[in-house]
Parts: sequence; C-alpha cells; structure tokens
Amino acid sequence: MVKKKINLALQGGGAHGAYTWGVLDRLLEEDDLEIAGISGTSAGALNGAAVKSGLVHSGREGARDNLDWLWTQMGAVDEPGLSTWMDGFNPRRVANAIEYSPAYMMGETLSRLMSPYAYGPFYANPLRSVVEVFDYEKVCSRSDPALFICATNVRTGKIRVFSGDEISTDAILASACLPTIFKAVEIEDPVTGESEAYWDGGYTGNPALFPLFSRDLPQDIVVININPLERSELPVTPQQIQNRVNEISFNSSLLREMRAIAFVQRLLDDGTLPDGRMRRLHLHMIADDPLMNELSVATKLVPTAPVLSQLKAAGRASAEAFLEAHFDDIGKRSSVDMVDMFS
Repeated sequence: MVKKKINLALQGGGAHGAYTWGVLDRLLEEDDLEIAGISGTSAGALNGAAVKSGLVHSGREGARDNLDWLWTQMGAVDEPGLSTWMDGFNPRRVANAIEYSPAYMMGETLSRLMSPYAYGPFYANPLRSVVEVFDYEKVCSRSDPALFICATNVRTGKIRVFSGDEISTDAILASACLPTIFKAVEIEDPVTGESEAYWDGGYTGNPALFPLFSRDLPQDIVVININPLERSELPVTPQQIQNRVNEISFNSSLLREMRAIAFVQRLLDDGTLPDGRMRRLHLHMIADDPLMNELSVATKLVPTAPVLSQLKAAGRASAEAFLEAHFDDIGKRSSVDMVDMFS
C-alpha cells in the first residue's frame, strides 16, 4: 500500500502540549502514514524537534522514545498501571486547585508587578537544560520531515520562521518565550547581522501554516489544536476571563490562516481562480475541546503528572478516532468543514 503523506501543524500551549505528545505517539504507530513537514510553536516546537531528531536517528520508535523522554523531563510519569490510577483525577478540580493555590496566585501577582529582567544574575530559563540536549545535527538535517519553528520579533511584531540550520536551542526557546515569565531570547539576524529579540511564536503564528504550502510538501495539513476554539460558559471570574483571553489570543493567528485557506478553496471551487494559480489544500484537525474546557492557563503553566497523563491518553484517543473516521480522506479532501467553522 502506498503511504499517505501529511504535514503537521503543532499548536503551542505549555504543558497542554502533552496532548500533542499523545496524538503523535499514535500517528507514529501508523505505518501507512508518513510525516513530510512539521510547523511548530512553543510546546509544538519542542514536540516537533523531538519527532524530527528521533525519525532521522532511528525511525518511528526513535521519535516516540524522544517524545517520552521530553515529557518525562516536563513532569510526566509513565509507569505501568500508574496512568490508569491517575485517570481518577478530575482535570477541572486539578485546574481549580492550582488556580486558587496561594503559591500560584502569588506567582501570578508577581508576574504583573515584576519583570523577568528584575532577577538579574539569578534569572535562568528552566527549559534551556532540556532544549539544549536535542541532537541539532538531526533536528537541522535536510532529511524529512521538514521542520519549521515560529517565534515573534519583539521589535517589529512580525513572525519569524526558523528552518534548517537556523534552528537552535535559542530558536526553540524563543518560540516558547512568554514575556511575563522569560526574558526575550536574542538571536542574530542573518541578513542584517544585528541581534533581534524574540517572544513566543503563539502571538503571530500558533502555528504558522504558510511554510507548509510549498509544492514540495503534500497537500494535507493536520492541525493538532490544544487551545479550545469554543467555550460555552461565559467567563465571569478573574481567572476565567484571563484564561479565555489567553485562548482567544493564541488561536487568532491560526484562525486567520484557516480563513484565508477557506477563501482560496472557495475561489477554486467556483472557478474564480483557475486550477494551478493557487494550491488546493486539504485541512484536517485533531482536538479535544471538551477536555481542554476542563483545564485552564494554570495547567498550561504548572505541569502536573495526573494532567499530563490524561492529556497523553486523550491525544492518543483523538488520533485513533481521527484515523478511523478520516484516514481515507487524506490525499482526497478536507475533513474540516470550513464553511461551517467560519459561517
């Protein structure tokens, strides 16, 4: 059987990136599916780098092993039988417990009163010790899949997409740099030779889809979405309002690109644009909004073993459901109803 090729668009969302871990873990088990391109932001950048280096080094199992290692560093526990026990934890109660804990509330207050630059020589980015362990010879390799990492230029407010040899420890840290917690990451601009400061890529591309439009890559883009698109309940508490603002802002760039794709597809369908002028794309999405509605920005910022375990399991289940329902759509049509999404 001929393998079906896809591109992956991996959204950022802090510790909720463990959901993407589960999705990728299941997709990598599918021998008839080949990952040709990856665009990732923040946690999506870490997941993408882990998958790329693992695939180049030792294939699918290498990629799965890298993901397991990455999320173990983030606080996940993957002992036999333990994850089943952890399933008993109610994710909303865990989120509420974190949100209303004195330590979290104090940290939130301090982040509004103090800049990360105020820590002086005591400042350290806790992700650096993890990210610098990646095998960058493999991450930057020209071997498939193509990898794109997104960050936001602080000075211009524009997106920068790192690829190939541009990808480094600093590029990935820049992609995951929340400015209220981390100092901006400074990287030399290859054109001007001057240093530019970068913040989290989620502000401008979460993740960026346009790097995956290349004709060298397949038509199918699978978005792994970890910020819920909809919440039925009106946010009324300060925590709920802050959480929803976070979700809307980090979904906005993705929705803009998806809307543009929908518009182009409509022009192709009605003949306004002749075939060949613009590329026809097939868009798919894997998400679990009901679970993500139980969680909050607190569980993004404070990784807990029970939540990470549930997120991985949910990601695997979502990927399984997607493959059962839409594997045959890959290479033929979109499985996202973009008319309904944007009407």
